[in-house]
Amino acid sequence: MTESPNHSAGGPLVSTQWLAEHLDAPDVRVVDATYFLPMEKRDARAEYLAGHIPGAVFFPIDEIADTSSALPHMLPPPDKFSSKVRKLGLGDGTRIVVYDARGNFSAPRVWWTFRAFGHRDVAVLDGGLPKWKAEGRPVEEGPVSKGERHFTARFNSFLVRDAGQIESNIGSKREQVLDARAQGRFEGSEPEIWPGRRAGHIPGSRCLPFGQLLAKDGTFLPPEQLREKFRAAGIDLRKPVVTSCGSGITAAILALGLELAGAKDVALYDGSWAEWGLPGERPVETGPAC
Repeated sequence: MTESPNHSAGGPLVSTQWLAEHLDAPDVRVVDATYFLPMEKRDARAEYLAGHIPGAVFFPIDEIADTSSALPHMLPPPDKFSSKVRKLGLGDGTRIVVYDARGNFSAPRVWWTFRAFGHRDVAVLDGGLPKWKAEGRPVEEGPVSKGERHFTARFNSFLVRDAGQIESNIGSKREQVLDARAQGRFEGSEPEIWPGRRAGHIPGSRCLPFGQLLAKDGTFLPPEQLREKFRAAGIDLRKPVVTSCGSGITAAILALGLELAGAKDVALYDGSWAEWGLPGERPVETGPAC
């Protein structure tokens, strides 16, 4: 089987074939990062228990988060992250492979989260659980318990942006801002799905709906096709990019796609539209990107 050009050794993506061959390796840990939006009324943990890749532990995105914040699944303090993932058996010296039940939806968020806390040896399973199951590979039911493993959290602020930095950037335009939401939400022509948020987008930002980076089977497009998608959205890959979305989940799909496309300076606005779109004085634009 010919590997995709996206699946380089030590890179941010691994194939289902690679994972099948390394599933029992002592230094590999598999993580189910399935997440559903609240309005979907689906239970990610229950679906994990009903069937997951053998040996995978469940990563609850809304729990391994700053639960003191009114915003959804914001990054937790480093000590909380370290404590939570250590109990899942995820730690220093492990190759962490993250997947989700949609293919490529919430797994990139957990990939980015581990990187934000200094763990570089983490990858997303390209195509996720749907591709794994479509190939007839095994799944198992029930919880998985792993022995605790020490995790050293080293927060990397270069990968994260907050509202103040985004507001300053509107004037300086030092960084390009790229929004992963659907075009109608970005333009304000369709309702915003997060309750109580205004319609529109961050002034000066561009729009590239995350699904445009994925093939029909949920895998990422090849690098040259990804580069063309970013170029068409008005993004210069040689300059810094900050990704955003509704609540910081699908912005990570853009961040991963940008890395595959060769971008070197990529950060994610953690609060995204769940924060920026709140009523208040933060500026909002509607209509197409200029």
